Amino acid sequence: MRYHMSNATPRQSFQWRQPSVIPGFGLTLGYTIFYLTIIILIPLAGLIWKTSSLGWTEFARIAFDRRTITALEVSFGTAFAAALVNVVFGVILAWVLVRYEFPGRRIIDALVDLPFALPTAVAGIALSALYAQNGWVGALFAPLGIKIAYTPLGIVVALIFIGLPFVVRTVQPVMEEIDRQVEEAAATLGANRFQTLTRVLLPSLTPAILTGFALAFARGVGEYGSVIFIAGNIPYVSEIAPLLIVIRLEEFNYAGATAIATIMLAISFAMLLFINVVQAWSRRKYGHG
Repeated sequence: MRYHMSNATPRQSFQWRQPSVIPGFGLTLGYTIFYLTIIILIPLAGLIWKTSSLGWTEFARIAFDRRTITALEVSFGTAFAAALVNVVFGVILAWVLVRYEFPGRRIIDALVDLPFALPTAVAGIALSALYAQNGWVGALFAPLGIKIAYTPLGIVVALIFIGLPFVVRTVQPVMEEIDRQVEEAAATLGANRFQTLTRVLLPSLTPAILTGFALAFARGVGEYGSVIFIAGNIPYVSEIAPLLIVIRLEEFNYAGATAIATIMLAISFAMLLFINVVQAWSRRKYGHG
């Protein structure tokens, strides 16, 4: 065993440092760095290198092109809106699954994971059929002048469908660890239901909620298969950035495609970094990390 001396107090004290139960830190760290380099860093470096061949003038022309900006706004705007909706209803669904026993609970719990197993193209076709103006759901909104399919609203619906499991499965284990006696103690001390929710439960769930939001948002930004069927793919209206990248590839404009991909990468990284900073702050504030 190794030990080190702590000089935190005038009297020197020895604190024994226990070795890890599972050895091999150097080997596992080396494998981790190698794996990340091969799978993530090298492809991203190739993406940036290909984009750099354009030069700043051509890159700026692609970046500030109206069609590119509109496609990015549609992709990030709809993904953000869908993630917000998933946070609200995902937390409610997780609460129902954790705190209540009712017939069919296991079936509903299994259905939450259905978007993980269902091919995205199948989901897109099904949603398009349901939310088209002649579909079962779309026909209910058509008399009100609300068009869902083939609009950005349809994209939000598709992203809600594929992003909901990320929030539920992230919040659910944390919610299961919260002892009900904490809520009972808060009620005993005079807290009403709203105070118990906002001051006792939500602080404990905030890091998990932010993680679920980040996962749902990241999945929504890069989603392609379930979106192209319900989006309508109208330039300047409902065209998503991943589809624009595919169009540029079909035109053999590889540099233009990588330029749009690099812009998406930069924006996604910045937003996820911000979410991680907020998440770390919430863990420090509420003592969960």
